[in-house]
Amino acid sequence: MTATISASPAGQPAPRQRYVQCASAGGLHRVAYTEWGDPGNPRVLLCVHGLTRSGRDFDRLAAAFTDTYRVVCPDVVGRGLSSWLANPNLYGVPQYVADMVTLIARLDVDTVDWFGTSMGGLIGMALAGLPDTPIRKLLLNDIGPHLEPVAVKRIGDYLGKPVRFDTLQQGVDYAAQLAQSFGPLTPDEWRGINTPLLREQDGGWVLRYDPRIAQPFAAVTEEAAKLGEAALWHSLAAFQGPVLVVRGEHSDLLSRETVDNMVATGRLVSRIEIPGVGHAPAFLAEDQIAAARQFFIGPLANAS
Repeated sequence: MTATISASPAGQPAPRQRYVQCASAGGLHRVAYTEWGDPGNPRVLLCVHGLTRSGRDFDRLAAAFTDTYRVVCPDVVGRGLSSWLANPNLYGVPQYVADMVTLIARLDVDTVDWFGTSMGGLIGMALAGLPDTPIRKLLLNDIGPHLEPVAVKRIGDYLGKPVRFDTLQQGVDYAAQLAQSFGPLTPDEWRGINTPLLREQDGGWVLRYDPRIAQPFAAVTEEAAKLGEAALWHSLAAFQGPVLVVRGEHSDLLSRETVDNMVATGRLVSRIEIPGVGHAPAFLAEDQIAAARQFFIGPLANAS
């Protein structure tokens, strides 16, 4: 199923809204994704969002890359326009990796480059460490194998809490408050990335994501967290391709010490720090998009 989305950055063609059917132990579900650029282009950039966000976070970045890539921005299951899982205990990286493998098969390409913000980076690391991974290059936006406990608690304090808004703008403002560390965005920018997070319900507005994603998040034990971290360090060490770790200067989730360890652990890991922002850089600013372009495409492609 394909539809055209009317809302897109000024002067840019609208993306196509598509869906792919995926499977879990609880049954079938649909994963929604927006697709930018030439649908026949075999060079694909997959952009995967954070915990409660949506693929529409990447509209501006995607539009800037369509000269080189077909850019695909999924809504991870339980978010955006994607289905909610029948069994909430399956909300986790293994299911998300399986869904992304199905999506890549739908795209009919052998390799992809990966831009992962926060949770999207965790999914990317897990997939990148598997034998015969389809990932060629990996950008990790303010995420690493080790998560700082203070940030995990901060996220857990709001995740899944019931909220309702009288107007769309109230919902946009609420989401902006939660994401204020993204950077000093304009009201139009906040409206652009936060409106897709909301839906009308019974005369008001609610968040689109399944609040039950909080259940497995809250159920993670210290032992399980350590095992998950060890697996991600192993994945990072196993990945053969280039990695760029982006850290927000004031991030409470990704420490400089963790970034140092990532550079030492991986094979081809480089790093940059975005000043004046925390978790996680929004990649709406031109200099941030240019940094991503430098990594994925390089200066010669910029100049051509």
